[in-house]
Amino acid sequence: MKQKHWYDYLWIWTILFFALGFFNILFAWLGMNDFLVPLVIAIVGGNKAFCNRYCGRGQLFAVCGKCSLKKQAPTWIAAKWFRYGFLVFFLSMFGNMIFQTYLVAAGAANLKEAIKLLWMFRVPWGWTYTAGTVADWIAQFSFGFYSLMLTSTMIGFIVNFLFKPRTWCSFCPMGTMTQILCKIKAKGVHDHV
Repeated sequence: MKQKHWYDYLWIWTILFFALGFFNILFAWLGMNDFLVPLVIAIVGGNKAFCNRYCGRGQLFAVCGKCSLKKQAPTWIAAKWFRYGFLVFFLSMFGNMIFQTYLVAAGAANLKEAIKLLWMFRVPWGWTYTAGTVADWIAQFSFGFYSLMLTSTMIGFIVNFLFKPRTWCSFCPMGTMTQILCKIKAKGVHDHV
């Protein structure tokens, strides 16, 4: 039996993130670890160690793999055009979230206390934030970021159920971004040799 390491339990972090955010939306800021750490590892280390070892969401999908239909995913899910297309879509949603945060910070828009699933469906969690606790832009970012994380995780669970466990990992935007960074770093190393 394979020896367990501390990082084999990072799937608990994913559950904890969503549970904390469910009760107080400001905990959504903790999710920035899932954005920044993979990028730093890819830039500094030139590898996808985060995806392969430290990604709590990927681990959660593996743990929940017992509920999977374990079918082979269609080849287009891992195709370059779909991965890069999904990354562009994801980054446009992230950019929109940042823009909405900017509008609230600039006073051009009011705080929208809303968690949205699939960027369209408002989730009725009115207890997640008490207005005035922090600056409105901080809360706005929290609502947007939690919505983004919730939506991508729900998409991951859907493909996890329909296909083999961790199918999400084949088109995860963070995985695609880290892969791009690793290729750039490898090219830079080869250019200097």
